[in-house]
Amino acid sequence: MAPAQRSPTPPASASAAPKRAYGGVSADERRAQRRRALLDAALELIGTEGLGKLTVSGLCAQAGLNERYYYENFDSRDAVLTGLIDRITEELAIAIADGLRTAPPDTRGMARSAISAGIRLFTDDPRKARVALVAGQATPELRARTTESIRLFARIVAAQGIDFYGMTDRQPDPVIEFRATYLVGGLVQTLTAWLQGELPISRDELIEHTTDVFVLLGEDLARRLA
Repeated sequence: MAPAQRSPTPPASASAAPKRAYGGVSADERRAQRRRALLDAALELIGTEGLGKLTVSGLCAQAGLNERYYYENFDSRDAVLTGLIDRITEELAIAIADGLRTAPPDTRGMARSAISAGIRLFTDDPRKARVALVAGQATPELRARTTESIRLFARIVAAQGIDFYGMTDRQPDPVIEFRATYLVGGLVQTLTAWLQGELPISRDELIEHTTDVFVLLGEDLARRLA
């Protein structure tokens, strides 16, 4: 009996083929670089010229990329705005964490370091503040995302307070989350007013006054729950 003939092995599909690296940079890394370039361009356009300038052609021209790379990363303008807001939120969380790591180990020192890190992120690069204030309110979905970011930072404040005042072994008290949300929400509104020139104080004064409020409410709450 003649041996059975093997069917020829089908060629690997283009999607299954390994992605080539150019200059030591993988395809995934190149895509991530293009995404960063598009978000950098969005930050520049919104931060300097306003949300109305954020078009596909304008964004790609600012980034120096072909429009096909826009569609490789985003399917709408809202997706660009969401990606940019998420990036700024991440930068803010990292800045605050870095501030806390190097803060003096006392209530005021920790509060001031965290508050200063957050305020300086937005005031050192006012484009980020404009994105957060303008783009973050552009649609109901983005407003919801901004609200969730405020809740995230309120949880960070609450967790820091619980740890600092040694309340980790007790049942969570809703008033802790209430005060943390009140503080973070109030800071957002105050920073907005200051950036719009409605509060005639210096940045250092803004940081000091904000620190006063955080320490006052934090220490008062620690005494109440002791």
